[in-house]
Amino acid sequence: MIRQIRRFLTSKNEGFDALHATKLIMMAALALLAVIFALPSVQVVFGAEKKMPIYSVQTDDKVVAITFDAAWGADDTDVLIEILDEYDARATFFICGYWFEKHADAVKKFHDAGHDIANHGDTHAHVASLSLEKNKAEILGAHKKARTLLGIDMDLYRPPYGEYNNDVITAAEQVGYFTIQWDVDSLDWKKLGADHMTSTVLNHKNLQKGSILLFHNDIPETPIALRRILADLKNQGYRFVPVSELIMRDGYKLDHTGRQIPLAD
Repeated sequence: MIRQIRRFLTSKNEGFDALHATKLIMMAALALLAVIFALPSVQVVFGAEKKMPIYSVQTDDKVVAITFDAAWGADDTDVLIEILDEYDARATFFICGYWFEKHADAVKKFHDAGHDIANHGDTHAHVASLSLEKNKAEILGAHKKARTLLGIDMDLYRPPYGEYNNDVITAAEQVGYFTIQWDVDSLDWKKLGADHMTSTVLNHKNLQKGSILLFHNDIPETPIALRRILADLKNQGYRFVPVSELIMRDGYKLDHTGRQIPLAD
């Protein structure tokens, strides 16, 4: 092909029309692209590896993690604590920065009851549209408020709205956080009723050992459904652990679904 191109360039277009020339140029461009994408160093430039949060955990133990996103009111704080205690469930509450200030008493109650207190960003922003540095500021804003109120250093982060990209996860990593999603969504935020919520969770195709379940506080139907879900899962032999005890902190990889898998496997 190189000879053909040289011949075209050095000829006076003898036997080479415009169509032939166009074909040669396209062939040369394709050949160049093939060489470029074969180089590992160039692959990074054209498309960085997509990072993922943790959606679930591979484990032999019959355990799941119950999680709540706290960004609205706090009226159901006492009843949630009561239900969780009834089923020996220690949950994880992902809390926004402003919630630490507005509902400090509720945060203390969750913490004193033995539940994980985790980070849901400072202002519940759409973090996928923020820069790396602004993402770090969102995480650290809530982090400082938790330290001031409770004297703890959180290290679990759930981005608001479930939004993420490489900058979101990199920002979390750089400030010492694991990014946590979920593989079972109760859909309580749709407010379709306790029956719908219960069925959604218990019949979810992803529900398994190591699942992370998503709920929200301050939704009227959530406590009703939560009691039913915990009772059913407990009858199936499940135990309920906080995310801090479920996840692996080293020696793992993530599969294409975001499930943590031990490196030995």
